Amino acid sequence: MVLQKSARWLIVTLAVLLLLSMPATAASTATRVNVGSPPGPFAQNKQNEPAIAVHPLNPQILVAGANDEIDIEACNAGDPTTCPFTPGVGVSGVYFSFNGGKSWIQPTYTGWTARDCLGPAPCQPHIGPIGTLPWYYENGLVSDGDPALAFGPKPGPDGRFAWSNGVRLYYANLTANFSDQRGQEAFRGAEAIAVSRTDDLQAAANGDKNAWMPPVLVSQRLSTTTFSDKDNIWADNAASSPYFGWVYVCWVSFRSDGAAPEPLLVSHSSDGGDTWSAPVQVTAAANTGANPGRQGCQLRTDSKGTVYVFWEGFEPTLKSSVQYMARSFDGGTHFEQPRVIATVVDVGQYDPVQGDVTFDGVAGARTNSFPAVSIANGAPYGGGPDIIAVAWADACLGLNREQLLVQISTDGGNTWSPPVNAAQAGDRPDFPWIALSPNGRDLYVVYDAFIDPWRTETSSPRRFLGVVRHADTAHPDAWTTLFRGAIGDARGSSTNSLAAEFLGDYNWIVATDTAAFAVWNDGRNVSVCEAINVYRQNLASGTPATRPAPQQDCPKAFGNTDIYGGSFVDPTP
Repeated sequence: MVLQKSARWLIVTLAVLLLLSMPATAASTATRVNVGSPPGPFAQNKQNEPAIAVHPLNPQILVAGANDEIDIEACNAGDPTTCPFTPGVGVSGVYFSFNGGKSWIQPTYTGWTARDCLGPAPCQPHIGPIGTLPWYYENGLVSDGDPALAFGPKPGPDGRFAWSNGVRLYYANLTANFSDQRGQEAFRGAEAIAVSRTDDLQAAANGDKNAWMPPVLVSQRLSTTTFSDKDNIWADNAASSPYFGWVYVCWVSFRSDGAAPEPLLVSHSSDGGDTWSAPVQVTAAANTGANPGRQGCQLRTDSKGTVYVFWEGFEPTLKSSVQYMARSFDGGTHFEQPRVIATVVDVGQYDPVQGDVTFDGVAGARTNSFPAVSIANGAPYGGGPDIIAVAWADACLGLNREQLLVQISTDGGNTWSPPVNAAQAGDRPDFPWIALSPNGRDLYVVYDAFIDPWRTETSSPRRFLGVVRHADTAHPDAWTTLFRGAIGDARGSSTNSLAAEFLGDYNWIVATDTAAFAVWNDGRNVSVCEAINVYRQNLASGTPATRPAPQQDCPKAFGNTDIYGGSFVDPTP
């Protein structure tokens, strides 16, 4: 049975209904997280795909990550119509807050940088200041984004984990080789998974690169054509678990230069991230016409140490996209056969300009229906109710009527409640994330809300904003809005190729028993560029198109997507 909060729930429900009838207004609690990144030029002003973790013993301490291009060259370096990722320059940004998200610190380290490559001369990257994870260049690697963060207990001198030893922050991300010369690579393959760690958050926030341990490669036994993608990390943070302190990473391994076959893999560490197990293959590898692949894995653990991994795939019998789940009862050494927990109608329309499905229109922002997961395991001490919540964006009602579907399990994933829509009426929700309070009483979601229909042209606005909502777990169909952010126009975002928009693939939210902390992709500071709109429209219509030079043809804030965040107190304690 779902945990009840108090005998006052009838009063709360009436209050919910009243709030739902009132228009939500923008809150003043949103704070820019990527405080070190400039408003221009593009693409140094481009940030997306945020992640966040909350200190398990002190919720005033937060750490966030994002794809951050602060250190790459400006478009004006060399050909002003190209805005490339500078070879060797990392993009895994990190940010710290010690006051519950009221303000943020973006430290500066040293590494391989191109932030002073502003043109007109071609870029010559060099050792200098970086706003991303340190120690990658020095170890022959490049931090390549897709951040995922988790706190766990620090191991003691005897190797045992205890909160009294302190906490350890784990930061997983994609990584590439700094050198592409044979014999000089740090690993075989195109893209791997690496984990950075720190036990000294204050020193790391102050710019001390020695507070970080060198990155450790997780993905192993790679071929020369392996491309690892969409990583997620989780530390078993419930002291009641027999695997307390163990850390798990999942990812999809594309074995042919970013193409199929593509198994989902999981690796674990029992020594604080120093070493990692050989990857365990959780799914089939092959792609066929009947089973065209899998992506978007998420990992979590319950209070008993059960490891849950979720992902989206295709179920041939149902002939439908589905959310899958598999469990491990022995610390990630073996996983049971995957089971379907929900059917999915993927959001988005295929757009040939993006070469992918987009959420808002032609040459728009790519999208997905990957799952977001949270488990109420009673962390940090454990013994929680182990309620599981899964959320995703779904188009079962059709284009422009997308929903944020949430379903709950109270029996370890054996059965699930019918999905309910957690989005506010009128929103087209994209990139949702979900968090359960450790005691299982509260649900929170964050998402980007698009408020215009899918566009067939680039001349009309494509407005979106960050939204945070709450429900008591006892009443998961009664959601209230805690926050609606400032509106931006997605047309002002961009891929580095300039051919389409880019907002990344996810937002993130975490919760304690009294509050939630969210980060989201935000466009309030972008400027739309008419020359880019025309260029993208020409691409969409097959008309010959000349690529603009952003620093000459666009406003300074073109492409200036940011990460914003906020803290939100439980409205029904």
